[in-house]
Amino acid sequence: MNSVLVTGATDGIGLETARQLLARGLHVLVHGRNEEKASRNARTLAAEAGAARVTPVWGDLSSMRQVIDLSHQVQEHTPRLDVLINNAGVFQRDRVLTDDGFETTMAVNHFAVFLLTSRLLPALSAAPASRVVTVSSIAHSGADLDLDDLTFEHGFEGYDVYAASKLANILFTRTLARRLSPSPVTANALHPGVIDTKLLHAGFDIRGASLEQGARTSVYLTVSDQVAGMTGKYFVESREATPSRQARDDRLADGLWAESERLLRDFL
Repeated sequence: MNSVLVTGATDGIGLETARQLLARGLHVLVHGRNEEKASRNARTLAAEAGAARVTPVWGDLSSMRQVIDLSHQVQEHTPRLDVLINNAGVFQRDRVLTDDGFETTMAVNHFAVFLLTSRLLPALSAAPASRVVTVSSIAHSGADLDLDDLTFEHGFEGYDVYAASKLANILFTRTLARRLSPSPVTANALHPGVIDTKLLHAGFDIRGASLEQGARTSVYLTVSDQVAGMTGKYFVESREATPSRQARDDRLADGLWAESERLLRDFL
């Protein structure tokens, strides 16, 4: 049975993604911020699915040490991980630094993705053809990224930082795909749509489309044979799309990778 880790799977798009993957007979590792929340939602999903194919895992993704602990939990439960869905994300209106010194939006939306994926590469490589699926956003299209100020010390605006983190998701995906080639591990990013989630309400105060629609492209990139072997791509509504010019800048992507490695050197 294929194993899939879905981060941020206790509500919103992540919860619906986990629900749809369970319906397809996959073993889903349900990630939550803490043990109580992850376990409670795993029990609910297991009851809905009528099977014990759900495993709770937990960790606050704003803490890089908890990200490392999460990677250990995953590898204890499954030495072979077929799909990693980097779904968790936050939107912060104010600049708040984590205990590690990272700005919180970038910590959760980018640095945790970078670190968790890196830590899980042995488990992903143990699968015959594994996939890394990262949830970005169309918000990336208007973003700028200053590699000399990834904590946004010089000018902070909540939406701009969120957009920058979503640009980082695509740049990370493109570089990861190039670095993994020609291995069978693929990496793709996606825009889920403007979906009716807590993040949308908190960040933008608008309503969006259904959670079922929001999970659709993540599920497609997880299970579809049509994307087998495709890597380094960006998808919208389950179709390949062209991201922004900035997101296609391999020099910026390489610079972000190098700076991320430098800032995470104590955790990698």
